[in-house]
Amino acid sequence: MSKPEITTTKLDDAARAGWLYYVAGNTQDEIAAKLGISRQSAQRMVSLAVSEGLVKVRLDHPIAHCLDLAEQLKQRFGLKMAEVVPTDPGSTSTTLGVADAAAAEMTRWLRSDAPIILGIGTGRTLKAAIEQLSPIECPQHKVVSLTGNISPDGSAAFYNVIFNIADKIKARSFPMPLPVIASSPAERELLHSQAMIRPVLELSARANVAFLGIGDLEEDAPLFIDGFISREELNALRTAGAVCEIIGRAFDENGQPIEGLTNDRVASAQIPPRDTALVIATAKGPKKLPGIVAAIKGKLINGLITDEYTAETLLAR
Repeated sequence: MSKPEITTTKLDDAARAGWLYYVAGNTQDEIAAKLGISRQSAQRMVSLAVSEGLVKVRLDHPIAHCLDLAEQLKQRFGLKMAEVVPTDPGSTSTTLGVADAAAAEMTRWLRSDAPIILGIGTGRTLKAAIEQLSPIECPQHKVVSLTGNISPDGSAAFYNVIFNIADKIKARSFPMPLPVIASSPAERELLHSQAMIRPVLELSARANVAFLGIGDLEEDAPLFIDGFISREELNALRTAGAVCEIIGRAFDENGQPIEGLTNDRVASAQIPPRDTALVIATAKGPKKLPGIVAAIKGKLINGLITDEYTAETLLAR
């Protein structure tokens, strides 16, 4: 059976009950009295507010072990920033917790009065983070995509998040209307020489902060599953020693770019320079570990948002 349609009036009532409970601190009995309904109805409204995503819960308490791990990551690997979130032992999600922390860090930057340029990569974790953002009015900022926005079939790349973030914040956004991977090195150079593309590439190089995902290159690599490279190209990258991809480019275990192959055709901007930008990777879990290690070794990043399990594993290496 399909899910019953929830009317706007019902959502309004649920939002009101949710606000009274979570923001104003009323009990369910008090909500029932104020809204003139039964306690059971008040309870259902509060539950509906949660189930429909009207209530965003963020834990505002630093966990000592996570803080300690973050400080160790900074000291051991020379990172400018690190944040570690708790690990849910029963979850297989690659975004849980990390996406929320990334959203909070983005919000902190976007609330700055001073104008900034925020570079944004692509991937499932960043898409989940953007979904957690609350609307923000920040016309003083610019948000620039670091990757092409076009899939091989000509559609908008599903996990490219520049359009998602543009819906959430009132800031100038700069997409990169290019394929993620061009058909040839010559085509990439031709595309990069276009008058409407050059300013976007120049803007990305001046980013103050950038948020990047790290894609694994295992048999079910996102770059392959999402149709950007073929099985043969994935196998060739793995044979050449690639362990991860960042904004479409493949890197080996030491964080060095793979020569030739698909890297010659990637239309993405370069990762912003780490001496002038805070470049934050958002990744966690066993499949992402080789890529995180490579990004740290190659000094591709100087910031990391991850979870306890990943942080402890990195520090134990």
